[in-house]
Amino acid sequence: MLRPLLLALALACPPATAAEPPPRDYANPILFADYSDPDVIRVGDDYIMVASTFHFSPGLPVLTSKDLVHWTIAGHALPRLPFGPAYDLPGPLDFDDSSARARLDPAMGHRYSAGVWAPSIRHHDGRFFIFFATPTDGIFMVSAEKPQGPWSSPVALVAQAGFEDPSPLWDDDGSAWLVHSKVGAGPLILRRMTPDGTRVLDAGTVIVEDPVNLPVLEGPKLLKRNGWYYIFAPYGGVEKGPQAVLRARDIRGPYEWRTVLAQGDTDVQAPHQGGYVETPSGEGWFAHFNSTGAYGRIVHLQPVRWIDDWPLIGEPVSATTGQPVATHRMPDVGRVHPTMHPQTSDTFDATTLGPQWEWNHNPVDTHWSLAARRGYLRLTAMYAPGFLAARNTLTQVHHGSASRTTVRMDVSALQDGERAGLAMLQVQPNWIGVARQDGVRHLVFASAGVETRGPRVDGTTVQLRQHVADQGVRYEYSLDDGRSFVALGEARPMRFSWWKGARPALFNWSTVDNSTTRGHVDIDRVQVETLAPIRR
Repeated sequence: MLRPLLLALALACPPATAAEPPPRDYANPILFADYSDPDVIRVGDDYIMVASTFHFSPGLPVLTSKDLVHWTIAGHALPRLPFGPAYDLPGPLDFDDSSARARLDPAMGHRYSAGVWAPSIRHHDGRFFIFFATPTDGIFMVSAEKPQGPWSSPVALVAQAGFEDPSPLWDDDGSAWLVHSKVGAGPLILRRMTPDGTRVLDAGTVIVEDPVNLPVLEGPKLLKRNGWYYIFAPYGGVEKGPQAVLRARDIRGPYEWRTVLAQGDTDVQAPHQGGYVETPSGEGWFAHFNSTGAYGRIVHLQPVRWIDDWPLIGEPVSATTGQPVATHRMPDVGRVHPTMHPQTSDTFDATTLGPQWEWNHNPVDTHWSLAARRGYLRLTAMYAPGFLAARNTLTQVHHGSASRTTVRMDVSALQDGERAGLAMLQVQPNWIGVARQDGVRHLVFASAGVETRGPRVDGTTVQLRQHVADQGVRYEYSLDDGRSFVALGEARPMRFSWWKGARPALFNWSTVDNSTTRGHVDIDRVQVETLAPIRR
């Protein structure tokens, strides 16, 4: 009897009159895309979200919304990852295209799985602040007057490896604080910091450490409400863990805690790590990720109810804990706003890359161009021993449970030893492309480093297509400008890699190390189609 009574009390609202339109609903996930470790705030009528980007450059995507459900990409707060030469992908790699290993080794010449982890965004004294950590470099902050930027260069608050997940708080008395964890989800550490957010003032104090009841405690988000200090923090691991909230009257603790969101009898495993935000009408909402295999960690939105100064997130299943909702009434933001979605397709007609694009590491800017041939993206080949070591691989987040991505490219300028095409960027990657050898171009399908040659390409233009469904990918090509497509290679599984979902990618690299002549590929357009509806 407890659950029906709780539902009746918690969801009670004034009955609709005959003159009222039916309420609009949304459905989870609100973003079927790998925006992991999301944090969200409201400033005026705008909602701003940030997420982890790890080794991708530019880093720190900034998304905006008017209703908390529909989002678009405003830009990135980190144009490049300036933390060391390994972010430029100079090699060598400790694994190749055939390997299933993807370990992070600070001594190696790459930063797959490192880079930007779990940012927090806040608005203070007229500026936006984003705090983030890299596991190999330290804790950093960037700031801007507008979400679109320009953002300041990153400032190191803690120039030391081994920390993660920082979250700031400016208190009512003018003091400023920073809470963070250790790599491996260690204890929660609290530090004083300067009001401008540029320096920490002490070595930090452990305020929460309970490996028995709160194992793998990480991703803390610090806030103050009604005189209480709260830390929203998941525990139990990214695959299965629930969401906890800790509270104390003193920011230094001691903290009491409870589980406020768990999987329950839903299929949403690990409904945790995210950000809390309130609408102008006082509604509470929690945006969090859900681990979804090769698609990555996609974003769900849960209603939040406050009972005796404790939050209860989602659909109540007990007096203290909720489970994720599949659908719910839209947030009350004052009015209905037009629907918008993150950018995907591109014809490369602009003078700058669209905000959906990120490189696999920092790019070599002399080897790509939007100006060399207007209306095309030109990728100029550089030597690499394999796809994962290739620089200037351009990628974007995958959207939806099923999709079709089609690329049209001019391959007439490829040189011997070069490969160019469309890939799935992941551990044991796969791709379809055009390779030139001895002056002849052929279609190629590659999987985990093994290449299978397809038909000869006598024309200058090819279209390549990538089909995604059921966490798998298959490829097709067209030599008649899209009038017909032919399959090449077998369907391959997608993989969750380096803490990220599998992603479509554009590439061009050379297998020849001693060549002074470099060819290029000109990409005319990328068309992304969502085949399974993204529920709203």
